[in-house]
Amino acid sequence: MKLERLTSGMAIPWGGDKAAIVGPALAAAFQAGDSLIVVQESGDLLHVPAAVAAVARTAIDRAQAAFFALAEVSDIQISDFFERFAGLLSSEAVWAKIAAANVTDLERARAAGRSTVRLEAMPDMRVQMIAGLRTWRDAPGVRGRTLEIVQHDGWRLELEAAPLGVIGFVFEGRPNVFADAAGVIRGGNTAVFRIGSDALGTARAIAAEALYPALKEAGLPEGTAVLVESAERASGWAIFADPRLALAVARGSGPAVAQLGAVARQAGTPASLHGTGGAWLIADASADAARMAAAAAHSLDRKVCNTLNVCCIVRERAGELVPALVEAVWGVGETLGHGARLHVAARDMRWIPQRRLQARVRAFRAGGEHDEPFVETHESLDLSHEWEWEATPELWLTVVDDLDQAIVLFNRQSPQFIASLIAEDGETQRRFYDRIDAPFVGDGFTRWVDGQYALGRPELGLSNWQAGRLFARGGVLAGDGIYTVRARMRQSDPALKR
Repeated sequence: MKLERLTSGMAIPWGGDKAAIVGPALAAAFQAGDSLIVVQESGDLLHVPAAVAAVARTAIDRAQAAFFALAEVSDIQISDFFERFAGLLSSEAVWAKIAAANVTDLERARAAGRSTVRLEAMPDMRVQMIAGLRTWRDAPGVRGRTLEIVQHDGWRLELEAAPLGVIGFVFEGRPNVFADAAGVIRGGNTAVFRIGSDALGTARAIAAEALYPALKEAGLPEGTAVLVESAERASGWAIFADPRLALAVARGSGPAVAQLGAVARQAGTPASLHGTGGAWLIADASADAARMAAAAAHSLDRKVCNTLNVCCIVRERAGELVPALVEAVWGVGETLGHGARLHVAARDMRWIPQRRLQARVRAFRAGGEHDEPFVETHESLDLSHEWEWEATPELWLTVVDDLDQAIVLFNRQSPQFIASLIAEDGETQRRFYDRIDAPFVGDGFTRWVDGQYALGRPELGLSNWQAGRLFARGGVLAGDGIYTVRARMRQSDPALKR
């Protein structure tokens, strides 16, 4: 029996013993042929119009057909694709068209009062995209790589890396994700991706002017990488609800990514989620003040997932280290041109230098500039909150009793993502590493957490441990890390039997 209509007030069961109530807007919008996804983890009712579902289904049809066709494509052809894609992005004529589309996206986003900090196709982004594609060009092929051989009398077992299948991506509005997502092709996988509506025009231009021509010129199947050209959020739900996906990858805001992951999991698809960021920097009693200040400043140059969000300073050194941090943050604000903001508990205000207590800044936000205090006082701190900013860095500052308290706070309130300890004592660093529940741990600035910067491989995303530790892989997901294992038996003794 198919669901043909919804009525306002209708109860929809979820989670086994709960019900979500259909609202009047959903009831009015739902038509025969549409789909309703009931998220069993939250009770969210997600409406997917039939036309949107058809666009997503067609894209996955094409990618699935291309996946099997790729088996006949050589690794040399795949390398040629990456070089052609990079070459087209290097073309001034091609980039001019992409840049023009990006300007239109930026204007539309600004008019809507939306953030553009990650949307702009900057020159350095172009350089990184080209470098990332050429990294995949030169990377060894994954397909058919022998992982293990088990020798037996009369036969042997060979374990080989093999392509996984169709990889579904839902990305926020960052144009460079094309180079990231294309990495899955190195291993013989295909990609279906949806990018946020703010960046859809830029995405269309990159696909039309560079991605699709490169696929054709290299002789790869046309469905090897497919952009779902829909501005509807429902298209992302439709992609992740399709059980033909081998892996679902989502990057963006925390709640949206969590919802997408739940949709994928209940469709039986494993999900790799990259939605909650915000790094922590902890200064211990043995911290060098100059080292701490530099680490903080160099972790605040722009707002991305590995940007400093919380700084913990032990009480024993607060008199020296808090002023050093305050001046470092103030300096970053001056460098970026729109000030900075510190959020501090009332009990810790005594450590803030008097000359900064009453200081004010012209904070830049999506809606324009605002006159705001440099230091904002809070009766209590919600250290789990990630500050989102445009050009005015914001972070929490808290004074803790000791390193143990900082570790407990991180393990309980952070997204369990990035932790950095400024301490000159080696034994303290070892104990910190053993006890902190984070996949990325360092002793300096936090912005090192990036696949291309740290590993030389464009990342598909960075996973935290907020929803549990990852099985059998690290927190950096890159294109050459997406594969399965096939077993091949080679029999040399024809009389072999059990």
